[in-house]
Amino acid sequence: MSSDDEESVLMLNVFVDFLLPWQRVSATRTEEKMELSSATARFQDSTAQFKEYEDYLDSKVTTTDKYYLKSRELARKVVEHGHKGTVLSREEFQEKKAAALAAEAAKINALYNRSRPVTLASAGKELKDNFLKALAEREEANRSGKMTSVIFIRNHNTLGQEVSGYIDYAHRLKTQDFEPYFSGKKRLVPGRSDLCFYNWKTQVSVSNSSPNFEALYEDPNGLLFKNKRDKKILNVDPSSGPGEDSSRTFLQSDLHGHVVIYDHNIRTV
Repeated sequence: MSSDDEESVLMLNVFVDFLLPWQRVSATRTEEKMELSSATARFQDSTAQFKEYEDYLDSKVTTTDKYYLKSRELARKVVEHGHKGTVLSREEFQEKKAAALAAEAAKINALYNRSRPVTLASAGKELKDNFLKALAEREEANRSGKMTSVIFIRNHNTLGQEVSGYIDYAHRLKTQDFEPYFSGKKRLVPGRSDLCFYNWKTQVSVSNSSPNFEALYEDPNGLLFKNKRDKKILNVDPSSGPGEDSSRTFLQSDLHGHVVIYDHNIRTV
């Protein structure tokens, strides 16, 4: 070990064993308040603001540290070794930074998607049925992600069998062409791939989760749907409220019979 290295190690040990404890005791109240405020701000900031791990370590180095250590590298070592409080390791820093950058990218992408013009299947259609009018009113919001609607329908399928179920409208819009529905060429009927499906003739019952909702069955209140984005619960029990940021609309349709639409509004930060 060179004389310079020995001197650096000695200075680090002196700082940790003597100067650092003394510094904590003898600091003035003004310095303590300034350091506390600075530490709080650094704690709240995201790791994404730091380009490198060394920049993150530097953010925890105080002017007093620099005065006594006379070396940026030694000050970083003091921080990295935990002598200045809890600190992320290099691996933890990189993981948190990657997660923060991914979350920010997803947020920007969501805002971009919301701002893009949406092509509506209901555009230009002359709609007379109450249910189709209600779907048209909600189409843009469900396509853009501002709203997620769950549709309850009880009607007859092409075989004349009575069926009922809950449909994730936003998911259906992404996976099916709704022009035939709005033009009256097809009727919207629940199927086995929807959130819930029941055939009253064959007594076949099927349930699934969708990209927007998780179906919950074990709750004492009965069937519930948990929104996957904001984690809020949608209650489809007609004797209970639909839940926070949700509403329920009962419709009588000449084409579809008994229909209920549950709208869940997604709040943006």
